[in-house]
Amino acid sequence: MESRNTPGRTSGASSAPVLSRLIFASRWLQLPLYLGLILAQGVYVLQFWKELVHLIEAALGDQHALEILVQSIGYKSTTPITALNETVIMLVVLGLIDVVMISNLLIMVIVGGYETFVSRLNLEGHPDQPEWLDHVNASVLKVKLGMAIIGISSIHLLKTFINAENYSDKTLLWQTIIHVAFLASAMAIAATDRLIHPAAPAGDAGH
Repeated sequence: MESRNTPGRTSGASSAPVLSRLIFASRWLQLPLYLGLILAQGVYVLQFWKELVHLIEAALGDQHALEILVQSIGYKSTTPITALNETVIMLVVLGLIDVVMISNLLIMVIVGGYETFVSRLNLEGHPDQPEWLDHVNASVLKVKLGMAIIGISSIHLLKTFINAENYSDKTLLWQTIIHVAFLASAMAIAATDRLIHPAAPAGDAGH
């Protein structure tokens, strides 16, 4: 009786590792997503240099470049803008900083996400290895992404306040509320992470 059941049990046992390997290998389906984010990073690099070139040209007196800048930042004035002023420069620079922060966010998602969910990058000992990558996991990545989003939202809010005369009170109010919601969400994520992974007592640090 037992000998007749043995082949069935062997077949089931042998198919389980195949299914497990297939499920585990499905993580590579995320690879095109990260490659797409790398392409998006390239688009941001092009946008950064385009804005920077326009800023330099406007500083050198190019009126057409100045008009492009003013239009891109949505700045309006009661008097015609014939030269760069402090407000326009500040809004353009904040836009450049915004691009850099979004680019940093993309790097964290690409590098941290790939390392966490797809495959090891094997960067141990590499002089350019990011410090945060040593202890990255899904929980740490969520906290870092939350803080990055708060920074990006802060830049957008600052740009809006500098150019407040071109926005309605309703827009200013909602942008402030959304920023506070981002801040509360990040704090909640950090608090939840601390509850799930409490810090080790100081006395246990050396053990």
